[in-house]
Amino acid sequence: MEQHIAKFWQPLDNGRIECLLCPQDCKIPDGQSGLCRGRVHKGDKLIAESYGRATSVSLDPIEKKPLYHFFPGKRILSAGTYGCNLRCQFCQNCEISQQSPPNVAYEEISPEDLVSMANSQHSIGIAYTYNEPFIWYEYVYDTSVLARQNGLANVLVTNGYVNPKPLAEILPLIDAMNIDIKAFTDDFYRKVTGSSLAPVLETVKTSVKAGVHVETTTLIIPGYNDSPKELQALTDWMADELGPHVPAHLSAYFPRYKFKAPPTSVDDLRKAYDILKKKLTYVYMGNVVCDEGCHTYCQKCGAVQVERFGYSIKRVNLKKDGSCAKCGTQNRFVETIKPPPSVSDK
Repeated sequence: MEQHIAKFWQPLDNGRIECLLCPQDCKIPDGQSGLCRGRVHKGDKLIAESYGRATSVSLDPIEKKPLYHFFPGKRILSAGTYGCNLRCQFCQNCEISQQSPPNVAYEEISPEDLVSMANSQHSIGIAYTYNEPFIWYEYVYDTSVLARQNGLANVLVTNGYVNPKPLAEILPLIDAMNIDIKAFTDDFYRKVTGSSLAPVLETVKTSVKAGVHVETTTLIIPGYNDSPKELQALTDWMADELGPHVPAHLSAYFPRYKFKAPPTSVDDLRKAYDILKKKLTYVYMGNVVCDEGCHTYCQKCGAVQVERFGYSIKRVNLKKDGSCAKCGTQNRFVETIKPPPSVSDK
């Protein structure tokens, strides 16, 4: 596949190139990549070297992203590349996110081929996931344009660590996002992920304000990000800044990569769930097998609207417009894809 020049960078007087895609602000010498591994300084340009290089492509339940209020029960073609702009010590996909060729295998897939694949598999769209999609920016953008033109949804599963300008440019093409809020202290972000909290919160707020369907995920790690004070602060921020109806997912941690803390118990997760549920309408528990925190109930009549078992849907009691089949209350389910941009929008 031909080389693609990256967006969002500038040359520096010392011969390096400064990448402006994310707050890591990498200043890259010639012949080297930024921290994310996907963008390489070659000559006088920054090259999006991972463009079209897919390490994983799979048809997944939308619930696996996790997105519980976006086309419940449907499947979406999921694709990712290698690399990441964070260094999370508990990374669940470290085999691809913390690697780059030749230490990771990939196949080249053009935007046209990925869109064709989504159509042939009767997918509702394309989820850019598995690693951090923002470092695949140019490919995600080009593919999203084609997907939207073909009536497909675009979904980002992201850590939210991106600068405002790149975010603003791509948001009109995005239908839904699951954004990690890995903790609610900057100390955790700096020590455990090699990043900072504030840009992530700005991404969440900006995306919600732009009309994108947003759900958040927090991996609960006992003793690190689960104090009642911190969880209450997260709850208050979500309720005040986003509104109480943005779905929040709480996932159980299991030892992975460089992090060897004991796994999260169901009781640990339930304690966090109880704090968030006092102010947020939709709170879910993931990575555990339990009945509580799995299903969606009508906020007015209490009827089960979506009954789940893991990533499987057992029952959906919704009308075509996403409202409750029993009482008709609109409970914030999205089952429409944005139309392609008009000529005047391009």
